[in-house]
Amino acid sequence: MASQSLTKLPLALLLFIPFVCAHKHHDQLTEEQAKAPVDAILWIHIFLQAAIWGVLFPIGMVLGITRSRWHVPLQTTGLALTVAGYFLGHAHSGRQFMPSVHGFFASFLFLPIAGQLLLGIYLKLHIHEQSIRPYAVIAHGILGKLYPIFGWTQMLFGALTFQGYCRGGHLGQCLAHYIMGGGFIAYGSIMAILLIAGEAWIIRSGRSPEWWDSWIIMLWGIVNTFTEHHGGKWTHKDMQHTIMGVLWWAGGILGIFLSRKNQRNVVPAIIIILTGWAMSEHTQKLPISTKVHATFGHTLMLAGIARIIEVCFIAPQFVGEGPEGDNHSDHTLAASPSFSSPSQSPSSKVVGSAFRHLPPFLLVASGYSRIFYFA
Repeated sequence: MASQSLTKLPLALLLFIPFVCAHKHHDQLTEEQAKAPVDAILWIHIFLQAAIWGVLFPIGMVLGITRSRWHVPLQTTGLALTVAGYFLGHAHSGRQFMPSVHGFFASFLFLPIAGQLLLGIYLKLHIHEQSIRPYAVIAHGILGKLYPIFGWTQMLFGALTFQGYCRGGHLGQCLAHYIMGGGFIAYGSIMAILLIAGEAWIIRSGRSPEWWDSWIIMLWGIVNTFTEHHGGKWTHKDMQHTIMGVLWWAGGILGIFLSRKNQRNVVPAIIIILTGWAMSEHTQKLPISTKVHATFGHTLMLAGIARIIEVCFIAPQFVGEGPEGDNHSDHTLAASPSFSSPSQSPSSKVVGSAFRHLPPFLLVASGYSRIFYFA
């Protein structure tokens, strides 16, 4: 009964959202309004929502996966605090902001929140066990796993709104930095999650990590090839980015081909190194921007080198089993979550396991360096 009462609290609070949406936004701001000090209410809104979407909800997602009894109380608390934070975001004084994607996305987020909440209440009723409930469980799980993505996206939108970026013709530049930077952060984060909790799943899939990497690289390259030039004369930056897109989809196809029968390969790592080298040579308008861009590229190159070392020296060098049940030697995944050879000593296994966290760390670091600067 207590958990059902908790789930009804944020549902009741959601009814007040239309009144908050009536908050007046400013289509034109004076210089005084745009540069006014940030008041305490807005700071509370920022830190509260960052704590909820960056810490509380991801922990609640993990508790849901492990079927912990704390999942419902934690997620319900997060939902209630989210509604409170939404009110605070519309109740502040001091600095004012133009209408932005951050405000629009904040209202949109209540759709998955309401969907997750209603599905959670439905699942608590334990009805339609053999018909509707299995699909509701899947939908509930998918929405829950999307929460970290929604939270990260909204926090980026909030930072853009707070600093006033992406206005005055800078939208394309913002998209280039944030999409690529966010892509590498997601790439590294997923790689780290697979290292911690997903290796057994990779083994069961019968596909090497490079097979999954190569598909992502290929799809990303296709998008990048056709979105970097927007008409008019071609510039050297258009050419550089478009060529990088061709490199990614062509290299991705090669990586998929080489990853057949559970084989590991270094093609994704080589693509990352070449991308890092190109970015390190990408001249910007300001010297400081050029240096930061070079740091982004060098960090990517280090990530690629670390991945090659992992595949060639840390990865197993013994017989594994491919998707068709055939045995294949040399650079195949072992049938154990550690991916380490039985002949290795315990100390070398620990060192190998620790080293394998270096590539995702460098990918995330490169993504952050890409995001938090503008040329």
